[in-house]
Amino acid sequence: MPSNISIYKQLILIAILLAPQLTSAQWKVIDIKTPIHMRAVHAVSPTACWIGGSRGTVLKTVNGGKKWLTSKVPGADSLDFRDIHAFNKDVAIAMSAGEAQKDKAKIYRTDDGGLSWSLVYQTTQNGVFLDGIDFWDKNKGICLGDPIDGRLFILTTDDGGKSWQELPFDKRPVAEPGEACFAASGTSILVAGKDKVYIGTGGSKMARVFRSEDYGRSWQVSSTPLPAGPTSGIFGLRFWSKKSGIAVGGDYKKTTDSTQNVLVTRDGGVTWELAGMTKPTGLKESVVLYHKTDAVWNGESEIRSDDYALIASGPSGNSYSPDWGKTWRELGKEGFHAMSFAGNVGYGVGANGLIGKIEKFSTKKKKRKLVLVEQ
Repeated sequence: MPSNISIYKQLILIAILLAPQLTSAQWKVIDIKTPIHMRAVHAVSPTACWIGGSRGTVLKTVNGGKKWLTSKVPGADSLDFRDIHAFNKDVAIAMSAGEAQKDKAKIYRTDDGGLSWSLVYQTTQNGVFLDGIDFWDKNKGICLGDPIDGRLFILTTDDGGKSWQELPFDKRPVAEPGEACFAASGTSILVAGKDKVYIGTGGSKMARVFRSEDYGRSWQVSSTPLPAGPTSGIFGLRFWSKKSGIAVGGDYKKTTDSTQNVLVTRDGGVTWELAGMTKPTGLKESVVLYHKTDAVWNGESEIRSDDYALIASGPSGNSYSPDWGKTWRELGKEGFHAMSFAGNVGYGVGANGLIGKIEKFSTKKKKRKLVLVEQ
């Protein structure tokens, strides 16, 4: 009778348990038949989404991407809208990135769904380069620009972006030599909660995160272990609770480089630590929160089940993490510069008219069968 050892020698045990499986995870690419480059997107609902692009172009859909309204902002043909913030299907703010001395630092607002636009801010100050905007509510907002005379350039608004005020110079965050921000996805600045705001930087030796808890009036800064340089650092931020957040980045001249590209914080941005690298690796410019809610009936009441995931995007492809940045899996090879999600429905944008939409993919772990193969 053969021994247990000999039996095991004749068998190869192939067991993959609790392997993360991705179902229905394909992006639906939408052909808008335009070559414009896009780095700004804001989904205000699963069906309503705004996009900002080059050549002074703004796009909007109110039916989930079936049809798009294309707006050409008057007098903005040379502008590249690198960030857009929408309040609803009618009201939105579009910010252009570019050298102010070349008349490219401007902010516009529409109140009629993009049919007309008002110029609400412009400057020709030497060195001003706007990077991103965000809003706490329908009135209070903030805009970030690269450093001027050693301090980050900050604008604020209290009337929904109808007017903007420059933060006094002595109140602006102090930057290190070479430190700057990236206008790659509009998410190097992020508001959180009632009054907090975060800024991720690069350009210097190490990436840093600035934070304010009073609408940007005063600032503190934290160093991070993420390497930085003239073309590298933090590109995107996201928080999912008062204490927990994530930063992603890399090098825009080495978009597939296999270096650390994810940071996480568990104390509200005071300290940051390196997390798992995305798959695929390389530059990640935007990170968003996917949130799907399922409701089932147990005979007496509804039972709610929430499915969360972080999704990071960049030129090398997209990744998702079901465990808050510890591990990552591939989520399509489309090179999205920026993404925005409304619950479980998300939109991604990129170069040459690239728009993608995704919804209802599973991030849950499933078991595979135990297979015994006899030799």
